[in-house]
Amino acid sequence: MKTFTGFTLFAGLFLLVGLAPQLKAQESGSMQKRGEFAQDVEFLQSHTDLVVLERGESAIAIAPSYQGRVMTSTFDRETGPSFGWINRPVIEKGLLSDEERKGELEEHIYVFGGEERFWLGPEGGQFALYFKPGSKFDFSDWHTPAVIDTEPFELVEKSKDNVAFRRDCELTNYSGTVFKMGIERTVRLLDEAATEQIVGVQLAKGIRMVGYETDNRLTNTGEQPWAPETGLPSIWILGMYNPAPRTTVVIPFKSGSDAELGPKVNDTYFGKVPPEYLEVDEDILYFKGDGTRRGKIGIGPKRTKGVAGSYDADSQVLTIVTYNQQSAPNGYVNSMWEHQKEPYAGDVINSYNDGSPEPGADPLGPFYELETSSPAAALKPGETMRHVQRTMHFHGTEADLDVVAVKVLGVNLETIKGQF
Repeated sequence: MKTFTGFTLFAGLFLLVGLAPQLKAQESGSMQKRGEFAQDVEFLQSHTDLVVLERGESAIAIAPSYQGRVMTSTFDRETGPSFGWINRPVIEKGLLSDEERKGELEEHIYVFGGEERFWLGPEGGQFALYFKPGSKFDFSDWHTPAVIDTEPFELVEKSKDNVAFRRDCELTNYSGTVFKMGIERTVRLLDEAATEQIVGVQLAKGIRMVGYETDNRLTNTGEQPWAPETGLPSIWILGMYNPAPRTTVVIPFKSGSDAELGPKVNDTYFGKVPPEYLEVDEDILYFKGDGTRRGKIGIGPKRTKGVAGSYDADSQVLTIVTYNQQSAPNGYVNSMWEHQKEPYAGDVINSYNDGSPEPGADPLGPFYELETSSPAAALKPGETMRHVQRTMHFHGTEADLDVVAVKVLGVNLETIKGQF
């Protein structure tokens, strides 16, 4: 039986639902045009409420109506690039009536885009949150829960450099288990000192950067404990970035035998990724993020070093994503679209490269993704699981960026550029 997982399936199903949004033009071989962040903010503000946090020249834009997601960021709010992929046609279309949604992609999900958003796992399997009890594991029965698709999060606090949201909800999984949960999400803009502490090096004066942290919490607000036998949820954070011809995703991992640590990489989500898009060494992998071919990879919890990154060689932008590593006594949820033998054998880090699913077909974006997940949340009433993700973009000379890349990813930029 063919299996599927991840939001990124829709690149392959795009033509079936009759949607092919017109995309912003990408400037080949160069950083996005000057002022793109400012233009994106102006566009977003014309369609939804927006919170913009600023520190010096850097800024991030957050949309409360889109579940408090970070839509995009920049190191120069006036003339700088915009790092988040934004699906303008879907945002312009707005929310549709139930009748209008029939036969459209929005019947299943609103692909607003955004650089970093809150989701819940698992997606598929007997404990899925995206399939109703008794439904089939195929696209026609797949629906994103409204709480993480169309319903806003409540803005509960805002200051100069952070904003906090909250949402209470009730969800039923494929097995019929009801989860009463409270969601809390705080987005905080990072200053240079905090960023240096995270990456472990002092940044050169010539580096321009923007960094932010999202503190995501899931609380069992019901009267019953959440048990592995009836299904466990997890926090799933996904980032969608603008691709470029020479963008390479870089994920270091622990070396060791497959018998002890599991496979180095899961590279068969949408069929095996070919070698011209994926290079796997003993303790690091390189994956194209150019938005030209659909593929997805995953790193298991025994292999992870808690960090992933990417480098756009044309724009000289280094992106680093980290998360809080924590014990996972119940493993990580499995989102495969099938009845699973191992529902808690999922990945902790994922990366996706969008592109045409077949010759002549349009991509969903294009974009590329970096994703992290919390452990499965076996929470007693009143207990909370916390998943913190940090996203940082650095722009500068390769000599200056090299120091960060070697320290955090364990490899220099020349090596990254030479992979493909």
